[in-house]
Amino acid sequence: MLPGTSPEGKPCYLSTDGRGYLSTLADSIETVQLGMGQELLEYARDATAPGMKTLSATEYRWLARRLAEALRDALRIADSRGQRIPDQEEATEDA
Repeated sequence: MLPGTSPEGKPCYLSTDGRGYLSTLADSIETVQLGMGQELLEYARDATAPGMKTLSATEYRWLARRLAEALRDALRIADSRGQRIPDQEEATEDA
């Protein structure tokens, strides 16, 4: 599954053996998305730590939206990677 979606919001899939240019590009995008999510989480922890300056309602709303986007990306990546893991029963049968 690719990191993005179609204009209708549906997942996009790449048919590949996992070693081509597009597969490598998709993996790179996933790495960037996870890194951005980590940075955003660190920002959120700092922004909500005791003694820190209180944010405005608009800033909290911005933070909540970005955290929701990062969670969506992380769940999409987990789903995509989970689809690549063979079922335990299939792995046993193949062995």
